[in-house]
Amino acid sequence: MHFTPALLTAAAGFGTGLSLIVAIGAQNAFVLRQGIARRHVLPVVVLCAVSDAVLIAVGISGIGAVLAHAPAAITLIRWAGAAFLVSYAVLAARRALRPGTLDATQEIGSATLATSILTCLALTWLNPHVYLDTVLMLGSVANNQGESGRWLFGLGAATSSVVWFLALGYGAQFLHRVFARPGAWRVLDAGIAALMLTLGITLVAS
Repeated sequence: MHFTPALLTAAAGFGTGLSLIVAIGAQNAFVLRQGIARRHVLPVVVLCAVSDAVLIAVGISGIGAVLAHAPAAITLIRWAGAAFLVSYAVLAARRALRPGTLDATQEIGSATLATSILTCLALTWLNPHVYLDTVLMLGSVANNQGESGRWLFGLGAATSSVVWFLALGYGAQFLHRVFARPGAWRVLDAGIAALMLTLGITLVAS
């Protein structure tokens, strides 16, 4: 089988993008929980994928280079993101300590679409690593592919985001039976609380 340079460039972008988003983080943990609860999965997945596409385009367009010379902006985002992550950790810890709120049948409709979207936006856009990894690093790699190749690379990276979030959001639904038990929700929320708190402290410490 013969692979054209354009296809190889897009494939490189797909692999690079996938390697950046698969790592466990606040956004992935949120999508996983939404998928298990079967709550507003499609809007959350679409929002995550579109956000990544916008950030990738921003990096490729050269704005990433401008952002690299604006450390004050990254610092502001870091503190805002840390505050939000710690707050989210507290909420997750409260859910874990209150077994009455962990019934899976109640989880499905317990949060409004607006709340889910706002939470997803905050976890995505208040994460400074998004700007460092997606905008700066991925944008730099893409711009090394040449004038036309950079957008093919970006298209591959954006496609990897769509594939990953669809797999994560809808694949998580196969765990629904496991999380029909309140104890399973308790373990999940305790893990999410620990993750969010760790990420928040790491942002401040860095």
